[in-house]
Amino acid sequence: MTFRIRAARAGDLQHLYEMAKLTGGGFTNLPPDRKALAGKLDRSAAAFARADGPVADETFVLMLENTATGEVRGTCQLFTQVGQQHPFYSYRLGTLTQHSKQLARTFRAEMLALTTDLEGACEVGGLFLHPGERAGGLGLLLARSRYLFIRAHRARFADRILAELRGIIDEAGGSPFWDGLAGRFFGMNFQDADQFNAINGHQFIADLMPKHPIYTAMLSEPARAAIGLPHPSGRAAMRMLENEGFHYEHYIDIFDGGPTMTARTDKVRTIAEAREAPIATIDTDGGVESLVAVGRLDTFRCAFGMVREGADGIVLSPDCAAALGIGPGDAVLHVPRW
Repeated sequence: MTFRIRAARAGDLQHLYEMAKLTGGGFTNLPPDRKALAGKLDRSAAAFARADGPVADETFVLMLENTATGEVRGTCQLFTQVGQQHPFYSYRLGTLTQHSKQLARTFRAEMLALTTDLEGACEVGGLFLHPGERAGGLGLLLARSRYLFIRAHRARFADRILAELRGIIDEAGGSPFWDGLAGRFFGMNFQDADQFNAINGHQFIADLMPKHPIYTAMLSEPARAAIGLPHPSGRAAMRMLENEGFHYEHYIDIFDGGPTMTARTDKVRTIAEAREAPIATIDTDGGVESLVAVGRLDTFRCAFGMVREGADGIVLSPDCAAALGIGPGDAVLHVPRW
């Protein structure tokens, strides 16, 4: 395997921009806007440069690189504590039950309430894999490398973690959920609102979004049908999140209605099961296919490798050692690929 995860650098702006143009919309953390992406890389560089300290509102950007060609083929992001500079809004889907004695009937109405319940959590997001590389488990490498990064820098991340999945987007690039709800209050289509949010943040939501609960029965059928459903391209990502211990607790994205998955950070399976060990030997003598990570902050790297545990440390496959630039005596984090 010639791919590895590494920290983003200033020179990655063009790579991010080219990938952002391929997302197809609804991808707030990767807008096709050079200024916004440059700002994201600047914030990431500042986060990598801060050696220590408490949890703060920071962004880390990681890149998937082909070590043989130098090509960048994917990216992912980590947000250490959301909602500190701007409110972090979600809709919470709930139920109001009412009973009429005269009619001898009970009515249950679903309602969407605007909330900042998830404020203060950390977030994994911004994952994009080039369409030409969507095989061989590289999406899994991108996704799970984030948890190994959190494990290696646990003090920098909040105790609750979330992941927002892109919701249903139609063939024209619109959102049935947006058109049926928020679009009526904002006077702009989904693409314009999504781009504005990606570049300028959520404050306009606070300014214009109605604060009272919304009865879902008042929405159009396409809007109701989209509530809590991931985009078809995100179904595999939802399964991976569930395998890590994330759950859908009826929080949805305010723009496209996609599900927000949550977990306790220390309960995330990769974080909980990762082990630290020194490398005893570099060898091809079998083992378990694993994710292997080394380094801190801007020296963090992660790749697939074969790992066999021994009395004095692990035996690591040569291809992984070469991709990560490590050898006997170096300490690594490793967790089986499952």
